Amino acid sequence: MTRPENGPAQGPLSAASSGARGRRGEPRTYDFRRPTKLSREHVRVLQIAQEAFARQATTVLTSMLRAGARLELLGIEQHSYDDYVATLPNPCFMATFTIEPLAGKGLLAYPLDIAMAAVDHMLGGSGASEQPDRPMTVMETSITNHMLNRLLAEFTASFTHIVQLQPELSEVEYNPQLAQAAAGSDTVMVATYAIGIGSRSGEATLVLPFSSFATALNNAASPHLSESAQAKRRRAFEALTERLTQVPVEVGVRFSPLEVSSEDLLSLAVGDVLLLRHPQDAPLEVTTNDVVFADAIASNHRRRLAAAIVPTPLAAQKDTA
Repeated sequence: MTRPENGPAQGPLSAASSGARGRRGEPRTYDFRRPTKLSREHVRVLQIAQEAFARQATTVLTSMLRAGARLELLGIEQHSYDDYVATLPNPCFMATFTIEPLAGKGLLAYPLDIAMAAVDHMLGGSGASEQPDRPMTVMETSITNHMLNRLLAEFTASFTHIVQLQPELSEVEYNPQLAQAAAGSDTVMVATYAIGIGSRSGEATLVLPFSSFATALNNAASPHLSESAQAKRRRAFEALTERLTQVPVEVGVRFSPLEVSSEDLLSLAVGDVLLLRHPQDAPLEVTTNDVVFADAIASNHRRRLAAAIVPTPLAAQKDTA
């Protein structure tokens, strides 16, 4: 069954990138037996990490190859591993790596001619000549592994805010059917990149097992503060509370408000008397910012006029009852 990529059920599967937007409208396969596991929150967290990896990888490739290189994130999707492998050409350059302390393996794949051109650049060539369509020799593999280890170091740094990883390069494969990074039915997260080295360009993919990253992604999407962060927040709260108790506020004591007509108000003159109509046994209102927060009675303290706080009439009635 197919559905438009911009349909309502597809939203969580792709990152909101310019590359993904450019492919909107194209139909894609959707297997209703495998419901979406990669939520929008997961994609948002992954996109931050994958874009950081793309930026750092671009710098590493440019410096190591001494040629123009770029890696640009196009989108993030979920697939079954079998469905993903079916999209790869044969042959294709694929490097698998462990993702300790998590279970499973990751996979980095890109066109074989770009992998060969990278070796050509590192050996001092231009990379522009036609590249061989064959597995790498021992020397070529050793040179490529050095570059891959640098990329894995940047991958580790980019995913630090999600999980602390210690990836290690596992093996290189050229036949997609032989690169067993996951079981065929396993759900994997596929980040697609536009890769370019010199005059060559193509698409690269970084594949990670969803089940291994699920807990870390949930925590990153809804982070739980560490003990040190919680202690820092408590200290800030205590300091703020202490300072708030020292902030000066204006407090007033007033009789019950009096309503008069606008005509009487405008005709007031010196010597006129306003009847407050405040009961003699009723307490005065203690206010701040026009909010009543206590009751008081007129009193004095050391020959100075004062107000003694008293229970509110309602509280007094409850106590008497």
